[in-house]
Amino acid sequence: MSKAESASARLSAARAEADRAAEERAGVGGDAKKGSGATSARLGELQERLLAGKEYIGVHRIDGPLIFIRKTHPVGYRDLVEIVDRNGGVRLGMVLDTSDEAVVVQVFEGTTGLTMPETRVRFRGEPLMLGVGTEMLGRVFNGLGQPIDGGPAPLPDDELNVNGKPINPTAREYPRDFIQTGISVIDGMNTLIRGQKLPIFSGNGLPHNELAAQIARQAKIRGGATNFAVVFAAMGVKHDVARFFTSSFEETGSLANVALFLSLADDPSIERTITPRTALTLAEHLAFNKGMHVLVIMTDMSNYCESLREISTIRGEIPSRKGYPGYLYSDLAEIYERSGMLKGLSGSITQLPILTMPNDDISHPIPDLTGYITEGQIVFEREMYARSIYPPIAGLPSLSRLMKDGIGKGMTREDHPHLASQLFACYSYVKDVRNLASVIGEEELTPLDRQYLDFGEAFERKFVTQSKNEDRTIEETLDLGWETLRLLPAEELHRVTEEEVEKFYG
Repeated sequence: MSKAESASARLSAARAEADRAAEERAGVGGDAKKGSGATSARLGELQERLLAGKEYIGVHRIDGPLIFIRKTHPVGYRDLVEIVDRNGGVRLGMVLDTSDEAVVVQVFEGTTGLTMPETRVRFRGEPLMLGVGTEMLGRVFNGLGQPIDGGPAPLPDDELNVNGKPINPTAREYPRDFIQTGISVIDGMNTLIRGQKLPIFSGNGLPHNELAAQIARQAKIRGGATNFAVVFAAMGVKHDVARFFTSSFEETGSLANVALFLSLADDPSIERTITPRTALTLAEHLAFNKGMHVLVIMTDMSNYCESLREISTIRGEIPSRKGYPGYLYSDLAEIYERSGMLKGLSGSITQLPILTMPNDDISHPIPDLTGYITEGQIVFEREMYARSIYPPIAGLPSLSRLMKDGIGKGMTREDHPHLASQLFACYSYVKDVRNLASVIGEEELTPLDRQYLDFGEAFERKFVTQSKNEDRTIEETLDLGWETLRLLPAEELHRVTEEEVEKFYG
């Protein structure tokens, strides 16, 4: 008897059994309808269970990381798939597209070694699930959430769908709690708020990884809980970058509260598309089920988007800007929106996605779309890095849209909002004076303009610049801001009050 005939026989037996059970329960009148509904529901469950174990031998086409199977039973979008090669090795995949004619499956481990006539495919009838638990902290996993550190699989508290669940916007808590990173240019002028998504726009060769590691080590909520956990997701990064993060956490003793998901440059590129989702699934469990404050660092989102473009090209989709798929915005939003806080729950997810801008172009589709979804951005400047300024964060393009709601009296200090505004205004004028000096020469500037040049130099060398292990309190940061403003006459300070000038300036 063939597999198809066997499955049909089992389905017929199940249908007969369900009918007999329904007749026994139904009785007469209205009970018959109730029995009929129960029969249909049970038949649906039985049929789904039988089809989930159905195996197809041979595929229609293999194209890059995708396989195409024709004439299958109806399968669901993003359902999990098992692909068995001719040697019996099992790989995991996900349904990327489904229709009456064919099903497209993306294979996470790549299609190397698969042959069209001998490849066997089983549709699991369920999405990719990840076993999550606090035991995952201190461990290293691949992009699919499988341990790669040589240890046993951690004991899970629960199994969750890696695609997450949509959050009702009315259930969200508005982010207000200030997170002290210990980095003056962030705490003072681009404040990070708990539950915020604040990306870092960097470029190749710039120290964005060093900054992310420093934030992960130093981040704390002042006067509140310190049960911080870090979930780090690497997509397409080199081995030395992964080693840097691991050694950085080990040296500071924080590795026990860090879970690393590594899909490195020599891993199949298709695996990068699932890595941020597995990392965020663990973050959601720690935050919303365990009440922890989770900082999610994802690097490099540009590599993630390149994988999306690769898949889109293989599928023959109509390209959008720069060849990226038209759904790039919604795909990124699906990842970024899995952050925040929920009413009635004490935990939170704060995201720090890192992306390298191609050719340092901030108008490139990846940073451009990311800026629309997130609540600000930290922008690196290559010219500042060339002058040995760390962190080389550009003062004017950088922005934190939630900053105004998390600073001030009772949160940081009463002078913080006005001081930050004054520093922005003065530094903006410094840029104009430098441009003017490059044309007419510094000796032709007015005495006031020379004072602004001195302020700009002090601002960059004292306020912005700090060592990679220096952890400044918010009070130290604000005092440094006033110290640099003392290089300007009090008459130039138009954005602070007279009381603040009298208390902090003098």
